[in-house]
Amino acid sequence: MAKKQLYFEEAERLFVIEQCTIAGIAEKLNLAERTVRLWKDEGKWDDKRVAYLKSKQAFHEELYDFCRLLMLNAKDNMANKLKPDQSQMYTLGKLLPYITKVKDYEDAAAKQEPTEKVGLTADIIKEIESQVLGL
Repeated sequence: MAKKQLYFEEAERLFVIEQCTIAGIAEKLNLAERTVRLWKDEGKWDDKRVAYLKSKQAFHEELYDFCRLLMLNAKDNMANKLKPDQSQMYTLGKLLPYITKVKDYEDAAAKQEPTEKVGLTADIIKEIESQVLGL
């Protein structure tokens, strides 16, 4: 079986998602850097990496929108002299500190060299899921 069939998808994943360098991928998969570079150009991995990073960097905006909806719902309840939903208030209180944390992380990641690992880390996602969403 050819090296390309064995390693192409893994090399692409390492470049796009793990943000590894060409040299790092070549070393990890025991390939020539030239081979990895050719695959990168052929597979348009740079475009895929940019798209992946953009999808991760928009997370703080989604989190902000979700918090805004929770606040508006609580505000509407109070305006109608209804008691705010306690579970929504609890969730809002837990989420608010993460908005700035995620935004700061994304801003710092955007300033890094493209060869470095950027985007939300698994640790941040797990912390949000467990601490806030209770998953």
